[in-house]
Amino acid sequence: MYRNIKKIGFSFLLAFLFLSCKNEDHGYHSVMDKIEGEGKSYKGVSVSSESYIDHIKTMEITTGEHTFLIPERKSKIKSYKCTECHAKPLKETQLTGSAKKAHWDIGIVHADKNTMNCISCHNGDVMDELKSLTGNPIDFNNSYILCSQCHTKQFKDWEGGAHGKRIGGWAPPRAALTCVNCHNPHDPHIASKWPVRYNSVKAEERK
Repeated sequence: MYRNIKKIGFSFLLAFLFLSCKNEDHGYHSVMDKIEGEGKSYKGVSVSSESYIDHIKTMEITTGEHTFLIPERKSKIKSYKCTECHAKPLKETQLTGSAKKAHWDIGIVHADKNTMNCISCHNGDVMDELKSLTGNPIDFNNSYILCSQCHTKQFKDWEGGAHGKRIGGWAPPRAALTCVNCHNPHDPHIASKWPVRYNSVKAEERK
C-alpha cells in the first residue's frame, strides 16, 4: 500500500510539473510569461508608448535595477556649452568689488548660503560639467546623479517610478522626466498654479 501511495504521489508530481512548465494552447511557461507575452498587444493592436515619445530626443540610462529613457538635456540649455564664454577656470575669472557679474539674474533659493553656492554643483575647473560633493565630474545629461546626493528619498521614488512624471503613459518603453525637467535647480520649489481647465462656474459663484 505504501508503494501505491508513493506511485500516486509521484504521478501527481509529474502531472503538476508538466502542466506548470508549459501550456500547450499558448506556449507560456508561467503566469508572468503570459502577462508579458499578451501584454505586448491588445486585440491585435501593439501596446507601446513609442509613438508618443518619438518627437522627444531621449537617452537610455540604468540606475539601480531600473533601465529607462530620459530626455536629453544639453541641447535644451540655452547657455551651453559653458566654455563658449568660460575660456578659463572660474577661479581665474572671478571679479571683486561692485562690478556686475555674469549670471546676475540667477538667484539660488535652494539651501542656506553657508551650505550651497554656485560651485557646490558646477565644476569651476571644467565648466562644461557638474561635479559631485566629492569632486567627481557629472555630465549635464545625468544631473539626476547630482540631485540624488541630497534628495535620496525622492531619488529612490523617482528611480522606481513613484516620483516624477512619466512620458507617453505606462506602456513600455518607460520614459520619464528628470528632476530638472520639473524643478528649477536654482529654485526647486514648485509654486502654486491655477488648474489647466479654468472653472468659470466656480469663478462666477465667488463673486
